[in-house]
Amino acid sequence: MIALWVLAAYVVILLGIGFVANRWLSGSGEDFFLASHGIGPVLMLLSVFGTTMTSFALVGSTGQSYKVGIGVYGLMASWAAIVHPMMFVWVGVPIWHLGRRYGFVTQVQLLRDRYQSELLGWVLFPVLVLLVLPYVVIGIQGAGATVGVVTKGVWSDGGGLPPWLTGAVVTAVVLFYVAYGGIRAAAWANALQTTVFILVALVTFGAIASALGGPTAAIAAAAAKRPELLLRGDAFTQGQFMSYGLVGLSVATFPHLFQHWLTARSANTFKVVAIAHPVLVGLVWFPCVLIGVWAAGQLKLPPEDANKVLGAMVGKFAPSYVGSMLTAGIIVAVTASLDSQFLCLGTMFTHDVVEKITGKLDEAKRIQVSRAFMLLVAVAAYGLSLINSKSVFELGVWCFSGFTGLLPIVLGALYWRRATAAGAMASLAVTVVTWTAFFANSLGGHGGEPLALGVMPVTWVLLGSTVAMVVVSLATKPPSDDVVRRYIRDATA
Repeated sequence: MIALWVLAAYVVILLGIGFVANRWLSGSGEDFFLASHGIGPVLMLLSVFGTTMTSFALVGSTGQSYKVGIGVYGLMASWAAIVHPMMFVWVGVPIWHLGRRYGFVTQVQLLRDRYQSELLGWVLFPVLVLLVLPYVVIGIQGAGATVGVVTKGVWSDGGGLPPWLTGAVVTAVVLFYVAYGGIRAAAWANALQTTVFILVALVTFGAIASALGGPTAAIAAAAAKRPELLLRGDAFTQGQFMSYGLVGLSVATFPHLFQHWLTARSANTFKVVAIAHPVLVGLVWFPCVLIGVWAAGQLKLPPEDANKVLGAMVGKFAPSYVGSMLTAGIIVAVTASLDSQFLCLGTMFTHDVVEKITGKLDEAKRIQVSRAFMLLVAVAAYGLSLINSKSVFELGVWCFSGFTGLLPIVLGALYWRRATAAGAMASLAVTVVTWTAFFANSLGGHGGEPLALGVMPVTWVLLGSTVAMVVVSLATKPPSDDVVRRYIRDATA
């Protein structure tokens, strides 16, 4: 019941953020979608981190380390700490310059203009929607799995809150405050959420460590039952480890992160984000991965229940106040990414679909159309969260792999004078085909195992899309001098 009261209090706070942010709205589309480019470095850091570190980090990392061991930290966290800041600087900064100079609001707008291709915009939009949706689904799914375990005993059958109820509440609350307050509400909520997120991870770690007799005793218990979790062993190969680094490149193509970048007050805002982001990654991932390893010495959950590991450890070894904090933390992890994802999809639908068909809308109409599409996305994601059977970690990796395949299109737009629309279309087509083929194969029971030459599918998705981009671009007419000047020179000015 304490967990329920904490959850209720947090919901009220989020709703309040939506109301306050709405009072700040000027009524313009630029303010609703981009906060009038007024987000400073600290708020940008917290909102970007909250957007990238979802329940994939809190729930997924714990469950995956329970299954395969401590090497999960190296697979994801260490690569994220290295790769993410690079992408923030190499991609985020030039995109900010271009957005401010030419008034772009969405990723599709920028790429459509750079490649001078309406067809690319029409094809890219549904691809981005289909890649963002699984990302939304894992957030809702992670919340339902963990909160259900932590709140055991409060439901009529003696169990915890059912996943369908938790998912419905989370989805509805996020939809309200971001649709009502725009991206400013998302940024404010993300700042609060990141703070709570880190605090929850550290407090949960300390409470469980104390209950198990300290970290040394907890590791010893895990080693006695499953010593392979403390070594790389056969859990993953060197090639698999190296190819996981490519997964982190996906942040350069997230449409929701693109929109957050455009809200920055200046290019200097990115300095704080790039420097502090690795520190925050370590503060969240390290305790969560260790708890997963410790769980191997304490729990008997089957691998298919890996999403429940964090909640089960808290329920068994931590005091009730920690369970309450974890409940809030899981909701934080979900809402910190859902709001940005809902908003970016609504923004793209308004600017890249509706206005392309009907012509430019007035400011009020833009916001109304965006809100309507957010509602549609929220309903679809909630429904998919009830039927998805993959783990949070596994589905997250598949989602990121698809986004990584779009990297040649983005980097070509910013840094390669010879990149053409035909090359971008070929790269996009290869990404869709290879990703779909590998994912379909995983549904046959191969899961997240390396599927070719000991490396992850993301390797072949990225390699194929890169080759297609280069070969087709070189074989087709280069872009005009005006386009090259605006994108290659202005993006780095």
